[in-house]
Formats: sequence, C-alpha cells, structure tokens
Amino acid sequence: MKLASNDYRVEPGKKVKLDEWPTVGKAVAKSKEDYQELLAKHVSELSKLQQLHYASNKYALLIVFQGMDGAGKDGAIRHVMSGVNPEGCEVYSFKQPSANELEHDFLWRTTRVLPERGRIGIFNRSYYEEVLVVRVHPEMLLSQGLPEELRDEKNIWEERYRSIVDLERHLYRNGTRTVKVFLHLSKGEQRKRFVARIDDAGKNWKFSAADIHERKFWKDYQKAYEDCLSATSTQHAPWYVVPADDKESARLIVSRIVLDSLSELKMAYPKTTGKRRGELESIREQLEK
Repeated sequence: MKLASNDYRVEPGKKVKLDEWPTVGKAVAKSKEDYQELLAKHVSELSKLQQLHYASNKYALLIVFQGMDGAGKDGAIRHVMSGVNPEGCEVYSFKQPSANELEHDFLWRTTRVLPERGRIGIFNRSYYEEVLVVRVHPEMLLSQGLPEELRDEKNIWEERYRSIVDLERHLYRNGTRTVKVFLHLSKGEQRKRFVARIDDAGKNWKFSAADIHERKFWKDYQKAYEDCLSATSTQHAPWYVVPADDKESARLIVSRIVLDSLSELKMAYPKTTGKRRGELESIREQLEK
C-alpha cells in the first residue's frame, strides 16, 4: 500500500466526526518482515533529513502527539525517531501541571521548551490537554487560579482554541512548523492493551487505576477531540488522524507524515565560501605534513 500523509490530514474547517475515521486502516505492510523493512527505510530517510535540518538551521519542527491512554504514543515516538541524532531532538512528556505551572497561563509550560531552529521538538501530550482532559473534567479549572469571569464554560473552550491557533500561527511566521498527530484508538483495542499490561509483569508499571477511571468518560473524550480537531486543524498547523489499533501500521503512517513535513521545508547545507575553502585547504596541508 502506497502511503500518502494527506489521506490522514484534517482539512481546515472540516467538522470532524470520529466515527467516520477508522481506527483500523488498510494494512500498510504485507508482513512483519515488510513492516521492519519499510520502517528501517523511513528511519534512514528521516536520519538524513534531520541532519540536513540541523545543518540548515532555518526552521524548527514541533511534533505533537495526542491520543487516549494506550494509543501507542510512546511506541510511535520510540520507533519512528530511533535513527534521529539525540543532539537535534528533544522529547517532552506533559503530565498533570505542577503548582508552579498553574500560576501561569495554560500555554506557558509548553512554550518554555519549544524547539530551537534546526531542531525537532516532540510533545507527548501537550497544551491540547487544556481543551481535552480539562474540558472533560472542568472542575480542574478551579485549580488554575483564573478569575471567576474567565471560567465561563460557554466561552472558555472557544477562547482557548483561538489562543492555540494564534500561537501556532505565530510559530509558523517565525519558522517553526507544527505537525499534530492524533492516534485514533478504539475502546475495544484499548481494553485489550490494558489487559496485556496487567498480564505482562514487565508492563505492570504502565498501568494505573486512573486509566480505568478515565475509560468511563470515553464518549466525553471523543466529543472533546472532535471539537478540538475541528477548531484547530489549520493550513499552517494541521492535524492528522492516524488509525491506531494496528501499532505497526500507525508507526509507518506517522513516519511518513514526519518525512513529508520535513521534505516540504526549503533546506540546504550551508555553502562554503572561497575564504572558508582556503582555510580548509590550509588545514589539509597541515594534516599531510
């Protein structure tokens, strides 16, 4: 199957209904061996592009991963980015905000660690949690120290969408490209993965009672994701809805999305000036003595 990242892209202004987006797509690889070969090819291509990206030093790339618990965010990051030079890539995982973070606006803790030019930044969960988990559990707003008139649930989510879109537009104007991946998992597949975490002693640490608690709000989360994807997928910062029930296919799709995103950037290795060429030749002569 030929991969086309645009097949998974949410078009700006499109009203998203997640039941119209599959959690299981067409098989991307024909076999386990085919999957490993394709992933290795993607990883190799990504390694070369990341080196060019680092040397060019013109753009930054921010990759945002969102999804329900068990959707495969950690695995996708680990496998897809396995060939990337750690010097040019940082991964940040955002959990429950700290007391210090709650003293600032909801974008503060993530904007502090945005990637520099020439680098790739990966957010495993992100500022989008503030219109997802906080929307499902609006009582969390009480701990954020907002004035009462700003906690109006009729307006706050639309206002936060606008803040996010404005931020991503600002980043685009300043050379940061933002790519957002929603790993679309079915409730049945999540159950299977949770049971596997219980049955496998080596995966017990991944499981907590909070995971089961959040399953009770599955429909609320789906609605929150639908509204979020609809409101914040833009031309300059698109969302991609990736079928996540098949981990291997999801990883190949994600790697294709990242490759295409980097390939679209106008990058080139710095040109060597005549003066620099002369310096290098002088160094060569010294080395040959």
